[in-house]
Amino acid sequence: MEVEVKLRLADANAHRRVTSLLSPFHVVTHRQQNLFFDGAASELSERRAVLRLRFYGDDERCVVSLKARAVLVDGVSRVEEDEEDLDPRIGRECVAEPGKLGSVESRVLRRVKEEFGTEKGFVGLGGFGNVRNVYDWKGLKLEVDETKFGSGILYEIECESADPEGAKRLLEEFLKENKIDYSYSTASKFAIFRSGKLP
Repeated sequence: MEVEVKLRLADANAHRRVTSLLSPFHVVTHRQQNLFFDGAASELSERRAVLRLRFYGDDERCVVSLKARAVLVDGVSRVEEDEEDLDPRIGRECVAEPGKLGSVESRVLRRVKEEFGTEKGFVGLGGFGNVRNVYDWKGLKLEVDETKFGSGILYEIECESADPEGAKRLLEEFLKENKIDYSYSTASKFAIFRSGKLP
């Protein structure tokens, strides 16, 4: 179970202020491409599951992940997640031909086939790009995202934590002290992508 605090930043200015204030705590910046897939007969989406390939930078890394039963309440997201690294070359072949996902040697993809019965194969749903700045701040790992959808840009802070309420309190204090406009995220990035519009 992945438990994350998700706070939406109001606009590019709020994002700029946050990244500027957190700059002394910056660890790494990831350029990500997120691409999503479903069974040919919508086997995953019918059961609120998401299959994603995430590529980093110039394809130096590819991670396949299965997420299911996501719940997002008051800025805290809980989702079942299983992921593993995949050879980026194989990942790109699957993007070009989604049907190949069925024959890749992968624990996660084997689980998808067994649990969701994707015998008819896979289809690509498209995806979006994301720039993620990672910070080590007050014992928390903060991920500040700038996500580019066809419908616009979303700015968000994510923080995975075993104590989401404590992490949320610290983050809200930081944002309020610095007069940065924010709100609780109300939808996952995948849900926003599928809806075709920013919430």
